[in-house]
Amino acid sequence: MADSFRRYLFVSRYSLYTELILGCVQIQLGVICSVGILTLSEAKLQAAQAHQTWKSLSELTERVTIVNPSSAEQYSELGIHREVRAADWADSATSSLQGTAPTSPRTPTQRPASKSDRTKAPDFAKGELNFGHLQFSIPLPYQLKPTPILMAAPENFNPSLRLPPALPEPPLPEPPQNSSPPPTSTEPRTPDAVLESIDTDYRYDTDNFGQTNFFLEPTVKFRLSNGNKIFFKTGFNFFKQDGVESVTNFPLQIGWQGKIGQVTLQTAAGVDVFNRLPTAINLNAKVEAPISPPRVSSSGRLLSAVILSGNLEQGPYKSNARTLDNQITAWRFGPDLYWQIDRNTSLFSSLRLGSYNDGNSEVQSFSRLERKFGQFSLAANLFTWSYDRDLERTSGYFSPPDFLVYNGEVAWEGDIANFLRCRLAANLGRQRLKGEFDNANTYQTRCTVKVSPNIELDLGYSFSNVRNQETGGSAYSGNSLTGQLRVKF
Repeated sequence: MADSFRRYLFVSRYSLYTELILGCVQIQLGVICSVGILTLSEAKLQAAQAHQTWKSLSELTERVTIVNPSSAEQYSELGIHREVRAADWADSATSSLQGTAPTSPRTPTQRPASKSDRTKAPDFAKGELNFGHLQFSIPLPYQLKPTPILMAAPENFNPSLRLPPALPEPPLPEPPQNSSPPPTSTEPRTPDAVLESIDTDYRYDTDNFGQTNFFLEPTVKFRLSNGNKIFFKTGFNFFKQDGVESVTNFPLQIGWQGKIGQVTLQTAAGVDVFNRLPTAINLNAKVEAPISPPRVSSSGRLLSAVILSGNLEQGPYKSNARTLDNQITAWRFGPDLYWQIDRNTSLFSSLRLGSYNDGNSEVQSFSRLERKFGQFSLAANLFTWSYDRDLERTSGYFSPPDFLVYNGEVAWEGDIANFLRCRLAANLGRQRLKGEFDNANTYQTRCTVKVSPNIELDLGYSFSNVRNQETGGSAYSGNSLTGQLRVKF
């Protein structure tokens, strides 16, 4: 009985010690195998990143089925340390390891891991090691050195899958040694348009038959940065005639002037607004080119030149109030020729062809040859004017079928004072209308007052008996008061 109890106690003690030792060994082997599997998983993750074969985080938690046998043998030898307790291992692991392993959140379709699943593979998703009924919550390292060789990696079976190491990124280009910020210009920027001048024209015409025409038209000119010019023209015009209601006109026009090589171009267009008549369109264009290169003296005086120009204009024919009341408009076009023969001799000739909206047409020419003798000059003038039909009674404008004027001119021009320059001229000649000849005399005077270096004023007066309308057997006389104010900026 005593021997049986002693044998039972020995066997029970031996069984208790055996279970305790086996439990410790199982705990150690479980911990060591879990750490080894974690290490292999981390190495597999690094290999996948190095070869750019990235997988989802859930795939990285799969078990590695084939490992290096030598590594497994090293893990089995660790079983001799049977006295290591799980709590001490956990404390030491917590103090030595830093960082956390990558997590892979569970998708909604995953089922919770069963007890049998937990015994097969450790759960790295939350940084936990599960072994039997023992659970350790510890931070896991991101990388353990040295990295184990993954025998199941694709590139270990097929060397052609091994990718060369990634090339280093090229360094950013360095700025040039002598680079410097662009210099900032201190010069003021040239404006796109600069006000150049304002010219105001004034004319007041009367005759002995009760006809009055008044013109007041200012023109504002701007110079553009490329040298071209634009101008705006407006004004106030008034026309009065016996037997016709007076007409007031407000012209509005915008124009451009520029050069293409040696050719000068000028064009303008606008409208004429009336107090009691429909608004009418007006336009004009001019092209001017030198035929021979101009020669200029050192003092700025023109020595020789031949200049040819072409002209085109269209708009209301502002002859008198009756013509405007009949809404007569006309197209006129033709060339001009200016020839500076020498320093003191010049020739000017002009031709105009006209077409009217009442079906009439005209041919008009003017030529002038002038010779200067110091402050005096002599000139010869020739003017011809002919219409296809005489429509003065119906349309209101002077339309002679055959009109001729020729005269000689003597003139003087000089400085009376430093700020005053005047010109006096007298024209003596003959005129022919409908086959009948009559005297054609004109007297003119004009003075220029220099108010300041940038302001000049012209004032002129002329008297003439050259006909401007059909008068029958009565003599005709007309007076004109003209002026221009020029302001330069």
